[in-house]
Amino acid sequence: MNRFYRFLAVSMIATVGAISASAQITSSTSSNNTTTDAVRNAQEASRLILVKSGDLFREGLSAYVAENRSLAGEKFDKSIETFLYSTFNIQKDPKLQNCYNQLIETIYRIEYPSETQLPRVRDLALTCTWNIETELGENVAKVAKLSLGQPTTVPMGPVVPGQQTVASGGPKVGFQDQEFEPSPLDELSKLELTPEEQQVETNPIAQQQYQYIQTAVGRGSLGFSFQVHPMIQQYINYYRGRGRTTMEVGLYRSGMFMRMARRIFKEEGIPENVAWLGQVESAWKPSAMSHMAASGLWQFIPGTGARFGLRRTAHVDERNSFDEATRASARYLKFLYNRYGNWELGIAAYNCGEGNVDKAIRRAGVANFWAAYPYLPQETRNYVPNILATILIANNPNQYGFGHVRPAAPLQYDRIRVPASTNLNIIAQAADTSVQYIRYLNPHLRSNMTPPEPYIINVPMGKANEVVALFRRIPASKINNTNVANSASGETWQTISNRTGVSVADLMAANPGIAKPQGKVFVPVQGSNVATISYSRPANQPVTTATSTVKTIKALKGDTVSKLAQRHKLNASEVAKYNGLLPNSVLPAGREIKVPGK
Repeated sequence: MNRFYRFLAVSMIATVGAISASAQITSSTSSNNTTTDAVRNAQEASRLILVKSGDLFREGLSAYVAENRSLAGEKFDKSIETFLYSTFNIQKDPKLQNCYNQLIETIYRIEYPSETQLPRVRDLALTCTWNIETELGENVAKVAKLSLGQPTTVPMGPVVPGQQTVASGGPKVGFQDQEFEPSPLDELSKLELTPEEQQVETNPIAQQQYQYIQTAVGRGSLGFSFQVHPMIQQYINYYRGRGRTTMEVGLYRSGMFMRMARRIFKEEGIPENVAWLGQVESAWKPSAMSHMAASGLWQFIPGTGARFGLRRTAHVDERNSFDEATRASARYLKFLYNRYGNWELGIAAYNCGEGNVDKAIRRAGVANFWAAYPYLPQETRNYVPNILATILIANNPNQYGFGHVRPAAPLQYDRIRVPASTNLNIIAQAADTSVQYIRYLNPHLRSNMTPPEPYIINVPMGKANEVVALFRRIPASKINNTNVANSASGETWQTISNRTGVSVADLMAANPGIAKPQGKVFVPVQGSNVATISYSRPANQPVTTATSTVKTIKALKGDTVSKLAQRHKLNASEVAKYNGLLPNSVLPAGREIKVPGK
């Protein structure tokens, strides 16, 4: 989750751009059966979209083959945006629509290759009439196939940007810094308890704690029952020793999601404490992925996720969602409990599947986890007592020496339904946040675009009404050709024009009935110029706008015009005048200020 991963397989287009008569292909002909100017213009516009997109896609392929994944992702992004941000109605042109759809699928296959579905660049080139060398397409497929067996570079946690490690196993996927974090299940499968950790009867502290377990389970204070076994105490011994840091991190991160998990498990009729399974599965990291391609907080493999309603498409992987995946996990656990009649076997089957548990039960001759224990996979033997130990520690951290750990604050967000194929950029602008934070709240989105149907997403807490109200003001056909700007008190359309590069007339046309700027105002995207799309950048990094002689600088917290100008070695009076402000005007963090280019 902060890990802010940017994936490239974006959603299929639903309603993109303003539909103008000059941009539509029609069958109109003049009286002498010659093609009209409007048709010729539309055909040329269509051709230019294909040429521009094709050039960018080819550059992306070359970067990918050269192992420059970051540049490849950037070029593929721009290739797609050529379609998305044109004012051409792509749905009216079958060739453009087919090319766009196949482009989405091909990039998805490049980013997430599989043995059975490698990217087919040649087929895309034929559909889009692009001149892509056969050798380049073949090399892309080779690199994609080779990446299936490579280690995966991953950031270790959203709260420590830039920190990376290498996870064992797993495909090399993604174009930016790899966003998947290693699942703790991989280490758990190899864990061997030491002789000291296995001591219960000869360790007075362990023996006392073991008696506490028996009392707690006998009284039903955990909300569900299970058979007490010395191995549960052995894992408590592990966590009180060399596994202490692992438990501390898990208890801390649990604060972000446990409130949500308890609520959903309760709604589904599952004992709330069973939700601590998430700590062993993922250490509460929505981006966790195991070597078996299990993903998300609850570590669903694709097949099981699909069984319980989690979609995995070019647009979303709902295994990485918060609410949806948590509900699917509760329903799967309920199914397993009903199947086996006890939680130990149900939890075991969650880890290794019903087939393995059924075999173990047949060999043991009884539906009892500890009887079936010798016949289960090694990872599952570790898994069940580990979860039961975690539940006991989490319910009485003082008893086990973890009373000092303060859980993180709950991750809070609102949930709203947005129109099909909505760019996250405008959602972020409407919610006064960044695209990265919207992606953080929605780790199941595979791109900066929502799926091609109305879809529920998470936005910052308290922003739901504001975002929904804003969408009600925008015609559906213009959602992805509109940016949002915050107007300051006393601003005019002219000052907003100065800092956005959009004319006063166009601004007023995009905000009908508003005599002067108030609050959030709409800023239309000009034509198919992708450079005008506002992506979140570091606050102190100047960026070139669509107008080559103007630069945009974002204010930092506590900035005035004078402070900002001094930091960038500019004349404060000129900057103030250019933006309709005073040199001592206080600027909110993130406020975009236009300055003359050098």
